[in-house]
Formats: sequence, C-alpha cells, structure tokens
Amino acid sequence: MSQAKLVLAHGSGAGQDHPFMQAIKAGLVAGGVEVVAFDFPYMQKAIAAGKPRPPDKMPVLVAAMAEQCAGIEGPLFLAGKSLGARVAMTLATELHEAGQAVRGVMALGYPFHPPGKPERLRLEPIENLTLPALILQGERDTFGARSEVDGYGLSVPVQYLPDGDHSFVPRKRSGHTQASNLDAALRAMLAFIKENC
Repeated sequence: MSQAKLVLAHGSGAGQDHPFMQAIKAGLVAGGVEVVAFDFPYMQKAIAAGKPRPPDKMPVLVAAMAEQCAGIEGPLFLAGKSLGARVAMTLATELHEAGQAVRGVMALGYPFHPPGKPERLRLEPIENLTLPALILQGERDTFGARSEVDGYGLSVPVQYLPDGDHSFVPRKRSGHTQASNLDAALRAMLAFIKENC
C-alpha cells in the first residue's frame, strides 16, 4: 500500500510552526503519514515583517494550498486548523471534482461561526463536500460548541474532544488535558486515513 500523504494548513493567527500544528504533524508522521505543512502567503509576509497581517481572501488561500498538492502521487488527504479547515474542505471538493485522487479531508476545530456570532454560519464548505470527511471539535469551542453543532444536521461525522476549546484545551477541573485531547484527535485522524487509503 502506498504511503498516505497529507497537506496540512494552519489557522488564521499562527503559522505551521505553532506548537499545536507541530504536535499534529509529529503525531501523523509517527503514524506513518507523510506530511506537507506550509504557511499561507499572508503568514509568510507576517513572519518576515514581524507583525500580524489579516488572512488573504479565500481564493488566494485555496490556490496556495492547491500549489502544495500539485505533483503529489499516492493517496492524498487534506487537513487544516480553523481557517485552514475551511480552505482544506473547499479545495478538497474542487480537486475531487477535477478528478484528482483526494481520499478525504479533516478539520481540526472547524470555525462554524465567528465567536459570539452564531447567526453567521459557515456551513457551505461542509455541505458541498463530495468525499469522506471528519471534523474534530472541542466540546466548548467558541467557534461552534457541541451544543450548537449537534443541531446543524451535518452529514459529516463530528468527533468531540472532551471539554476542549478551539485548540482542544480543556479546563483543569475537567480532568482532561490538551495532550490527551491531541492524542485522541491524532488517533481519529490516523484511523480515518487508514479507512480511506
């Protein structure tokens, strides 16, 4: 069986070197997956300038991630954190419909809506999916908590991380840790990849 390849996109406020992204990448690599991580153009400029920049528009982000997928042979998966998850899901459908062999897409903390604005839903990339997908979501994520997401009627499976926030960090009193939630997320990702390879 060919080694699975995964292109991993970061969230809006931190690039591929963020500890969360590094933990996910390391866990996938340890599980036998070849991971391509990258920084979106706006993040490259922000790092070079030493100050934050707003994200590029979605078409620019999608094109930047598509560039990372070009030329990859073998079973291809896409994944992203928050904003990166929206990009990954949008691109996965485009590539799949264009005939590229994308096996599946995963979201790490999908930004269902901006915090405090539950009416501004961003369900379109999920509803348009034409291939297997998995959403990993903290139970109390301010971008879409379990109490909200369960009511959306999604066709994509959602696995919740106990008491986790947008980065899967639980409260101390919950008895859970970010490390245990990251471990659960990685196990779910590796199982998803194995199932769809």
